[in-house]
Amino acid sequence: MGMLLAVARVIDSVNERIGRIACWLTLLVVLVATANALLRYGFRIGTNGLLELQWYLFALIFLFGAAFTLARGGHVRVDVLYSRQSPRRQAWIDILGGLFFFLPTTIALTVLSLPMVASSIAVWETSPDVGGLARWPIKLAIPLAFGLLTLQGVSEIIKRAAFLRGLAPAPVQRRQLQ
Repeated sequence: MGMLLAVARVIDSVNERIGRIACWLTLLVVLVATANALLRYGFRIGTNGLLELQWYLFALIFLFGAAFTLARGGHVRVDVLYSRQSPRRQAWIDILGGLFFFLPTTIALTVLSLPMVASSIAVWETSPDVGGLARWPIKLAIPLAFGLLTLQGVSEIIKRAAFLRGLAPAPVQRRQLQ
C-alpha cells in the first residue's frame, strides 16, 4: 500500500502543478479577451486568431482544471445522502463510485477521443476561418486532460483505500486554493 500511496502522491503533485497553470490561464484569457475587444471595437481590427485563442484557453482551463478540482474535492456530488454518512462509508461510496462509474467513463472518453485527435493531427487540421488557429492542438488536449482526470480518479481511490486500512487520514472533502 505504501507504493500505491507514493504513486497517488506523484499523481496529486502532477495535477496540482497543471491545475495551478490552468488557474493562471484565467488571467491570460482575460488579457486576450480584453485585447480582442480593444482591437475589434476600438480600432476596428478583427482577428479570428485572437477569438479562437480565447476559446482554446477557456477550454484548457476546464479540461486541465478538472483533475485539479477533483483532487481538491471541488466537484459537485449528490451531498444530500453522502454528507450524512460516516467517513468510512463515504470512503466506500467514493471507491465504488470511482471503480464502477468514474473510471469507466473517463477511460471511455479518453479512448473514444483518440480517433478524432489522430485524424486531426494526420491532416494538420486548422480553422476554416481566415486567420484562425490550428485545431489539432486543442483536440489533443482532450485525451490528455481525460487521461489526467483518470489518473486523479485512481489516486483518489488509492487514498480512500489507505484510509479504510488506517494508513492515511480521512480524505479532505474540499480544499481551497492556497
